[in-house]
Amino acid sequence: MEVSGKVKVINAAQQVSATFRKRELVVTTEEQYPQHIMIEFTQDKCDLLNNYNPGDAVKVSINLRGREWVNPQGETKYFNSIQGWRIEKLASGADMTQQMPPIPSAEAFAPATDFKEEEHDDLPF
Repeated sequence: MEVSGKVKVINAAQQVSATFRKRELVVTTEEQYPQHIMIEFTQDKCDLLNNYNPGDAVKVSINLRGREWVNPQGETKYFNSIQGWRIEKLASGADMTQQMPPIPSAEAFAPATDFKEEEHDDLPF
């Protein structure tokens, strides 16, 4: 799965235990009702965020994770997380205009109307 939008927050890496670290990224989607999606990067994937800044347009490849936990009172609880494993910059609007050739005007697509009959029938057969 993928999430696209603009980087809102990139938190510092957290050393959760001696062998586990994580880093959180918040991406704001660009839709009618923007969503602020928090995505966790873990272990060596934390370093993928080093070259990104708030405001960058990105596409993040994610996995949804779910787990079950039974508390000391015997109640079962369920938790979900969104785990990122790849991130790439998207071309911004200014970058895209430099990459795309200019679009011809509508007049370039209008049918020709100035045909002369003698020029129209110039085939030798």
